Amino acid sequence: MPLMSTYARLPVAFARGEGVWLYDTEGRRYLDALAGIAVCGLGHSHPAVTRALQTQAGQLLHTSNLYRIPAQEKLSDTLCAVSGMDAAFFCNSGAEANEAAIKIARLHGHGKGIAEPQILVFSNAFHGRTLATLTATGNFRIQEGFSPLLPGFVRAPYGDLSTVRALVQANPGICAILAEPLQGEGGVRPAPEGFLTGLREVCDAHGLLLMLDEVQTGIGRTGAFFAYQQIPGLRPDVLSLAKGLGNGVPIGAMLAGQSTAALFGPGKHGTTFGGGPLVCAAAQAVLDTMQQEDLPAHAGRMGALLRQRLQKRLGGHPEVLEIRGMGLMVGIELAHKPERLVERALEAGLLINVTAEKVIRLLPPLILQEAEIDLLVAGLASLLESAS
Repeated sequence: MPLMSTYARLPVAFARGEGVWLYDTEGRRYLDALAGIAVCGLGHSHPAVTRALQTQAGQLLHTSNLYRIPAQEKLSDTLCAVSGMDAAFFCNSGAEANEAAIKIARLHGHGKGIAEPQILVFSNAFHGRTLATLTATGNFRIQEGFSPLLPGFVRAPYGDLSTVRALVQANPGICAILAEPLQGEGGVRPAPEGFLTGLREVCDAHGLLLMLDEVQTGIGRTGAFFAYQQIPGLRPDVLSLAKGLGNGVPIGAMLAGQSTAALFGPGKHGTTFGGGPLVCAAAQAVLDTMQQEDLPAHAGRMGALLRQRLQKRLGGHPEVLEIRGMGLMVGIELAHKPERLVERALEAGLLINVTAEKVIRLLPPLILQEAEIDLLVAGLASLLESAS
Protein backbone atom coordinates (compact mmCIF):
# COMPACT_ATOMS: atom_id res chain seq x y z
CA MET A 1 0.00 0.00 0.00
CA PRO A 2 1.66 3.29 -1.09
CA LEU A 3 0.44 5.34 1.90
CA MET A 4 2.96 6.66 4.37
CA SER A 5 2.56 5.12 7.83
CA THR A 6 1.58 8.28 9.69
CA TYR A 7 -1.46 6.57 11.25
CA ALA A 8 -1.95 3.16 12.88
CA ARG A 9 -5.31 2.77 11.19
CA LEU A 10 -8.00 0.51 12.60
CA PRO A 11 -9.10 -2.41 10.39
CA VAL A 12 -12.33 -0.89 9.12
CA ALA A 13 -13.44 1.28 6.19
CA PHE A 14 -16.72 3.17 6.17
CA ALA A 15 -18.97 3.32 3.14
CA ARG A 16 -21.69 5.70 4.32
CA GLY A 17 -23.05 7.57 7.31
CA GLU A 18 -26.40 8.78 8.57
CA GLY A 19 -26.79 10.99 11.63
CA VAL A 20 -24.76 9.55 14.50
CA TRP A 21 -24.28 6.22 12.70
CA LEU A 22 -21.58 4.96 10.34
CA TYR A 23 -21.80 1.86 8.15
CA ASP A 24 -18.74 -0.06 7.04
CA THR A 25 -18.11 -1.68 3.66
CA GLU A 26 -19.67 -4.90 4.99
CA GLY A 27 -22.86 -3.10 6.03
CA ARG A 28 -22.18 -3.22 9.79
CA ARG A 29 -23.43 -0.25 11.84
CA TYR A 30 -21.38 1.74 14.40
CA LEU A 31 -22.41 4.41 16.90
CA ASP A 32 -20.01 7.27 16.19
CA ALA A 33 -18.92 8.81 19.50
CA LEU A 34 -15.95 10.55 17.89
CA ALA A 35 -17.52 12.50 14.97
CA GLY A 36 -14.33 12.44 12.93
CA ILE A 37 -12.46 13.93 15.95
CA ALA A 38 -15.00 16.67 16.79
CA VAL A 39 -15.67 17.49 13.14
CA CYS A 40 -19.12 16.19 12.14
CA GLY A 41 -21.21 18.16 14.63
CA LEU A 42 -24.33 17.84 12.48
CA GLY A 43 -23.69 14.13 12.05
CA HIS A 44 -23.15 12.35 8.76
CA SER A 45 -24.89 13.16 5.48
CA HIS A 46 -26.78 16.13 6.91
CA PRO A 47 -29.21 17.31 4.21
CA ALA A 48 -28.42 21.03 4.61
CA VAL A 49 -24.69 20.47 4.12
CA THR A 50 -25.32 18.05 1.25
CA ARG A 51 -27.54 20.58 -0.53
CA ALA A 52 -25.03 23.38 -0.03
CA LEU A 53 -22.19 21.30 -1.45
CA GLN A 54 -24.20 20.05 -4.41
CA THR A 55 -25.47 23.51 -5.32
CA GLN A 56 -22.08 25.21 -5.00
CA ALA A 57 -20.22 22.42 -6.82
CA GLY A 58 -22.53 22.96 -9.78
CA GLN A 59 -21.76 26.69 -9.86
CA LEU A 60 -18.14 27.42 -8.92
CA LEU A 61 -15.35 25.65 -7.02
CA HIS A 62 -12.36 27.99 -7.01
CA THR A 63 -11.21 31.44 -8.08
CA SER A 64 -8.52 32.23 -5.42
CA ASN A 65 -8.31 35.08 -2.94
CA LEU A 66 -7.13 37.46 -5.64
CA TYR A 67 -10.83 38.21 -6.08
CA ARG A 68 -13.85 38.76 -3.88
CA ILE A 69 -15.64 35.59 -2.76
CA PRO A 70 -19.22 36.44 -1.73
CA ALA A 71 -19.70 33.16 0.18
CA GLN A 72 -16.58 33.98 2.21
CA GLU A 73 -17.84 37.46 3.01
CA LYS A 74 -21.21 36.11 4.13
CA LEU A 75 -19.56 33.46 6.31
CA SER A 76 -17.30 36.09 7.88
CA ASP A 77 -20.37 38.17 8.77
CA THR A 78 -22.05 35.16 10.39
CA LEU A 79 -18.97 34.06 12.34
CA CYS A 80 -18.32 37.56 13.63
CA ALA A 81 -21.96 37.91 14.65
CA VAL A 82 -21.98 34.68 16.68
CA SER A 83 -18.51 35.22 18.18
CA GLY A 84 -18.42 38.96 18.86
CA MET A 85 -15.19 39.26 16.89
CA ASP A 86 -14.61 41.79 14.10
CA ALA A 87 -12.82 40.13 11.15
CA ALA A 88 -11.92 36.71 9.80
CA PHE A 89 -9.07 35.07 7.90
CA PHE A 90 -9.99 31.72 6.33
CA CYS A 91 -7.63 28.80 5.84
CA ASN A 92 -7.81 25.02 5.56
CA SER A 93 -7.19 23.58 9.03
CA GLY A 94 -6.78 24.24 12.72
CA ALA A 95 -3.00 24.17 12.47
CA GLU A 96 -3.15 26.86 9.78
CA ALA A 97 -5.50 28.95 11.92
CA ASN A 98 -3.02 28.74 14.79
CA GLU A 99 -0.12 29.55 12.44
CA ALA A 100 -1.97 32.72 11.47
CA ALA A 101 -2.47 33.52 15.15
CA ILE A 102 1.24 33.03 15.84
CA LYS A 103 2.16 35.34 12.96
CA ILE A 104 -0.25 38.05 14.06
CA ALA A 105 1.11 37.80 17.61
CA ARG A 106 4.65 38.37 16.33
CA LEU A 107 3.49 41.39 14.33
CA HIS A 108 1.91 42.70 17.52
CA GLY A 109 5.16 42.14 19.41
CA HIS A 110 7.30 43.88 16.80
CA GLY A 111 4.81 46.76 16.83
CA LYS A 112 5.57 47.14 20.54
CA GLY A 113 9.28 47.33 19.78
CA ILE A 114 10.08 43.77 20.88
CA ALA A 115 12.99 42.42 18.80
CA GLU A 116 12.26 38.74 19.55
CA PRO A 117 8.58 38.35 20.51
CA GLN A 118 7.57 35.36 22.60
CA ILE A 119 4.22 33.64 23.07
CA LEU A 120 3.27 32.05 26.38
CA VAL A 121 1.82 28.55 25.90
CA PHE A 122 0.89 25.71 28.26
CA SER A 123 1.80 22.21 29.33
CA ASN A 124 -0.27 19.41 27.72
CA ALA A 125 -1.57 21.80 25.05
CA PHE A 126 -2.14 20.75 21.45
CA HIS A 127 -2.12 23.35 18.67
CA GLY A 128 -1.13 21.40 15.54
CA ARG A 129 1.68 19.58 13.76
CA THR A 130 3.38 22.26 11.67
CA LEU A 131 6.74 23.29 13.13
CA ALA A 132 5.41 26.43 14.81
CA THR A 133 2.25 24.81 16.20
CA LEU A 134 4.22 21.70 17.18
CA THR A 135 6.54 23.93 19.20
CA ALA A 136 3.53 25.56 20.85
CA THR A 137 2.15 22.11 21.67
CA GLY A 138 2.96 20.78 25.12
CA ASN A 139 3.52 17.15 24.16
CA PHE A 140 7.17 16.17 24.04
CA ARG A 141 6.37 12.72 22.63
CA ILE A 142 5.05 14.09 19.34
CA GLN A 143 7.85 16.68 19.20
CA GLU A 144 10.50 13.96 19.32
CA GLY A 145 12.65 13.81 16.21
CA PHE A 146 11.71 17.26 14.90
CA SER A 147 14.30 19.43 16.61
CA PRO A 148 15.39 22.12 16.32
CA LEU A 149 11.95 23.47 17.16
CA LEU A 150 11.23 27.17 16.74
CA PRO A 151 12.25 29.82 19.23
CA GLY A 152 9.75 32.30 20.57
CA PHE A 153 7.68 30.25 23.04
CA VAL A 154 7.56 30.23 26.83
CA ARG A 155 5.67 27.44 28.64
CA ALA A 156 3.68 27.48 31.89
CA PRO A 157 1.67 24.79 33.69
CA TYR A 158 -1.96 24.84 32.48
CA GLY A 159 -4.21 26.44 35.08
CA ASP A 160 -1.37 27.99 37.09
CA LEU A 161 -2.15 31.70 37.03
CA SER A 162 0.56 32.66 39.52
CA THR A 163 3.26 31.19 37.26
CA VAL A 164 1.78 33.01 34.28
CA ARG A 165 1.95 36.32 36.14
CA ALA A 166 5.52 35.68 37.24
CA LEU A 167 6.68 34.73 33.73
CA VAL A 168 5.05 37.76 32.14
CA GLN A 169 6.50 40.06 34.80
CA ALA A 170 9.98 38.64 34.33
CA ASN A 171 9.93 38.46 30.53
CA PRO A 172 9.09 41.68 28.67
CA GLY A 173 9.41 39.79 25.37
CA ILE A 174 6.11 37.98 25.89
CA CYS A 175 3.59 39.54 23.52
CA ALA A 176 0.69 37.04 23.61
CA ILE A 177 -0.83 34.10 25.47
CA LEU A 178 -2.19 31.11 23.52
CA ALA A 179 -4.50 28.73 25.38
CA GLU A 180 -7.27 26.18 24.92
CA PRO A 181 -10.36 26.84 27.07
CA LEU A 182 -10.56 23.08 27.52
CA GLN A 183 -7.60 20.90 26.61
CA GLY A 184 -8.71 18.15 24.25
CA GLU A 185 -5.66 16.11 23.27
CA GLY A 186 -4.27 16.87 26.72
CA GLY A 187 -6.95 14.73 28.38
CA VAL A 188 -10.25 16.68 28.15
CA ARG A 189 -9.26 19.07 30.92
CA PRO A 190 -11.40 22.19 31.43
CA ALA A 191 -9.62 25.34 32.54
CA PRO A 192 -9.85 25.84 36.31
CA GLU A 193 -12.41 28.40 37.43
CA GLY A 194 -11.07 31.93 37.05
CA PHE A 195 -8.09 30.90 34.91
CA LEU A 196 -9.23 32.34 31.57
CA THR A 197 -10.51 35.52 33.23
CA GLY A 198 -7.15 35.81 34.93
CA LEU A 199 -5.36 35.44 31.59
CA ARG A 200 -7.50 38.25 30.19
CA GLU A 201 -6.53 40.46 33.12
CA VAL A 202 -2.83 39.70 32.64
CA CYS A 203 -3.07 40.48 28.93
CA ASP A 204 -4.87 43.75 29.58
CA ALA A 205 -2.34 44.80 32.21
CA HIS A 206 0.68 44.15 29.97
CA GLY A 207 -0.64 44.87 26.47
CA LEU A 208 -0.60 41.21 25.39
CA LEU A 209 -2.91 39.44 22.97
CA LEU A 210 -5.17 36.77 24.46
CA MET A 211 -5.45 34.05 21.80
CA LEU A 212 -7.88 31.18 22.36
CA ASP A 213 -7.56 27.95 20.41
CA GLU A 214 -11.13 26.72 19.96
CA VAL A 215 -10.35 24.35 17.10
CA GLN A 216 -11.83 21.45 19.09
CA THR A 217 -14.08 23.27 21.56
CA GLY A 218 -15.70 25.71 19.11
CA ILE A 219 -18.81 25.56 16.92
CA GLY A 220 -21.23 24.45 19.62
CA ARG A 221 -19.39 21.53 21.14
CA THR A 222 -19.20 22.73 24.74
CA GLY A 223 -22.76 24.05 25.07
CA ALA A 224 -22.26 27.50 23.52
CA PHE A 225 -21.00 28.51 20.09
CA PHE A 226 -17.60 29.01 21.74
CA ALA A 227 -16.40 27.80 25.12
CA TYR A 228 -15.23 31.27 26.21
CA GLN A 229 -18.81 32.56 25.85
CA GLN A 230 -19.74 30.63 28.99
CA ILE A 231 -17.57 33.03 31.01
CA PRO A 232 -19.37 36.38 31.40
CA GLY A 233 -17.53 39.32 29.89
CA LEU A 234 -14.67 37.31 28.40
CA ARG A 235 -13.58 38.13 24.84
CA PRO A 236 -10.27 37.09 23.27
CA ASP A 237 -8.22 39.18 20.89
CA VAL A 238 -7.72 36.21 18.57
CA LEU A 239 -9.81 33.06 18.11
CA SER A 240 -8.78 30.01 16.04
CA LEU A 241 -11.37 27.60 14.62
CA ALA A 242 -11.64 24.57 12.33
CA LYS A 243 -13.01 21.02 12.85
CA GLY A 244 -16.78 21.47 13.36
CA LEU A 245 -16.94 24.56 11.16
CA GLY A 246 -17.20 22.55 7.93
CA ASN A 247 -18.80 19.30 9.17
CA GLY A 248 -16.20 17.38 7.20
CA VAL A 249 -14.96 19.75 4.51
CA PRO A 250 -11.53 21.28 5.28
CA ILE A 251 -11.94 24.84 6.52
CA GLY A 252 -10.30 26.78 9.33
CA ALA A 253 -10.57 30.38 10.47
CA MET A 254 -8.73 32.88 12.59
CA LEU A 255 -11.00 35.60 13.98
CA ALA A 256 -9.69 38.78 15.57
CA GLY A 257 -10.76 42.03 17.10
CA GLN A 258 -10.56 45.15 14.96
CA SER A 259 -7.19 46.53 16.07
CA THR A 260 -5.56 43.09 16.00
CA ALA A 261 -6.99 42.23 12.57
CA ALA A 262 -5.55 45.50 11.23
CA LEU A 263 -2.05 44.04 11.74
CA PHE A 264 -2.62 41.89 8.65
CA GLY A 265 -2.34 43.96 5.49
CA PRO A 266 -1.96 42.79 1.88
CA GLY A 267 1.05 40.52 1.55
CA LYS A 268 1.39 39.78 5.27
CA HIS A 269 -0.37 36.41 5.02
CA GLY A 270 -2.19 34.36 2.43
CA THR A 271 -3.60 31.05 1.23
CA THR A 272 -4.41 29.57 -2.18
CA PHE A 273 -7.36 27.42 -1.16
CA GLY A 274 -8.54 28.99 2.11
CA GLY A 275 -12.09 30.30 2.16
CA GLY A 276 -13.05 29.00 -1.27
CA PRO A 277 -16.70 28.99 -2.42
CA LEU A 278 -17.32 25.29 -1.75
CA VAL A 279 -16.10 25.12 1.84
CA CYS A 280 -17.67 28.46 2.75
CA ALA A 281 -21.05 27.28 1.43
CA ALA A 282 -20.78 24.17 3.60
CA ALA A 283 -19.73 26.14 6.68
CA GLN A 284 -22.57 28.61 6.16
CA ALA A 285 -25.01 25.69 6.11
CA VAL A 286 -23.49 24.40 9.34
CA LEU A 287 -23.84 27.73 11.14
CA ASP A 288 -27.35 28.36 9.81
CA THR A 289 -28.49 24.91 10.95
CA MET A 290 -26.90 25.31 14.37
CA GLN A 291 -28.68 28.61 14.88
CA GLN A 292 -32.04 27.37 13.58
CA GLU A 293 -31.98 24.23 15.74
CA ASP A 294 -30.15 25.81 18.71
CA LEU A 295 -27.67 22.95 18.65
CA PRO A 296 -25.12 24.50 21.05
CA ALA A 297 -27.76 24.53 23.79
CA HIS A 298 -28.81 20.99 22.84
CA ALA A 299 -25.17 19.88 23.11
CA GLY A 300 -25.04 21.42 26.58
CA ARG A 301 -28.12 19.52 27.72
CA MET A 302 -27.07 16.21 26.17
CA GLY A 303 -23.54 16.59 27.51
CA ALA A 304 -24.82 17.10 31.05
CA LEU A 305 -27.07 14.06 30.68
CA LEU A 306 -24.22 11.96 29.28
CA ARG A 307 -21.89 12.84 32.16
CA GLN A 308 -24.69 12.23 34.68
CA ARG A 309 -25.42 8.76 33.31
CA LEU A 310 -21.76 7.88 32.97
CA GLN A 311 -21.25 8.89 36.60
CA LYS A 312 -24.21 6.77 37.71
CA ARG A 313 -23.04 3.71 35.78
CA LEU A 314 -19.26 4.02 36.04
CA GLY A 315 -18.60 6.37 38.96
CA GLY A 316 -17.93 3.48 41.33
CA HIS A 317 -15.83 1.47 38.90
CA PRO A 318 -12.35 0.88 40.39
CA GLU A 319 -10.69 1.77 37.08
CA VAL A 320 -12.51 5.12 36.62
CA LEU A 321 -10.76 8.05 38.30
CA GLU A 322 -12.81 10.97 36.97
CA ILE A 323 -15.53 11.86 34.48
CA ARG A 324 -15.23 15.44 33.23
CA GLY A 325 -15.83 17.78 30.33
CA MET A 326 -18.13 20.45 28.91
CA GLY A 327 -21.09 19.87 26.62
CA LEU A 328 -20.47 16.97 24.27
CA MET A 329 -16.75 16.92 24.94
CA VAL A 330 -16.33 14.31 27.65
CA GLY A 331 -13.32 12.57 29.15
CA ILE A 332 -13.25 9.46 31.32
CA GLU A 333 -9.88 9.20 33.04
CA LEU A 334 -8.80 5.67 33.86
CA ALA A 335 -6.36 4.48 36.49
CA HIS A 336 -4.27 2.60 33.95
CA LYS A 337 -3.58 2.72 30.24
CA PRO A 338 -6.31 0.54 28.69
CA GLU A 339 -5.28 -2.41 26.57
CA ARG A 340 -7.02 -2.69 23.18
CA LEU A 341 -10.00 -0.65 24.42
CA VAL A 342 -10.47 1.23 21.13
CA GLU A 343 -10.18 -2.01 19.16
CA ARG A 344 -12.65 -3.83 21.42
CA ALA A 345 -15.06 -0.90 21.15
CA LEU A 346 -14.83 -1.13 17.36
CA GLU A 347 -15.64 -4.83 17.54
CA ALA A 348 -18.68 -3.90 19.65
CA GLY A 349 -19.89 -1.33 17.11
CA LEU A 350 -18.74 1.75 19.02
CA LEU A 351 -16.27 4.40 17.84
CA ILE A 352 -14.31 6.05 20.65
CA ASN A 353 -10.83 7.44 21.19
CA VAL A 354 -8.21 7.37 23.96
CA THR A 355 -6.04 10.44 24.45
CA ALA A 356 -3.32 11.34 26.96
CA GLU A 357 -2.72 7.58 27.21
CA LYS A 358 -5.58 6.77 29.59
CA VAL A 359 -8.47 9.17 28.99
CA ILE A 360 -11.45 7.90 26.99
CA ARG A 361 -12.47 10.88 24.86
CA LEU A 362 -16.07 11.17 23.67
CA LEU A 363 -16.87 13.69 20.92
CA PRO A 364 -20.21 12.55 19.47
CA PRO A 365 -22.19 14.58 16.93
CA LEU A 366 -24.10 17.46 18.53
CA ILE A 367 -27.38 15.97 17.29
CA LEU A 368 -27.02 13.09 19.79
CA GLN A 369 -30.29 12.11 21.47
CA GLU A 370 -31.12 10.52 24.83
CA ALA A 371 -31.67 7.03 23.42
CA GLU A 372 -28.23 7.13 21.83
CA ILE A 373 -26.70 8.31 25.09
CA ASP A 374 -28.11 5.20 26.74
CA LEU A 375 -26.57 3.00 24.06
CA LEU A 376 -23.22 4.76 24.44
CA VAL A 377 -23.17 4.46 28.24
CA ALA A 378 -24.21 0.81 28.13
CA GLY A 379 -21.54 0.04 25.54
CA LEU A 380 -18.76 1.73 27.52
CA ALA A 381 -19.88 0.07 30.76
CA SER A 382 -19.82 -3.33 29.10
CA LEU A 383 -16.31 -2.76 27.74
CA LEU A 384 -14.91 -1.60 31.07
CA GLU A 385 -16.67 -4.28 33.09
CA SER A 386 -15.47 -7.05 30.78
CA ALA A 387 -11.89 -5.77 31.09
CA SER A 388 -11.87 -5.74 34.90
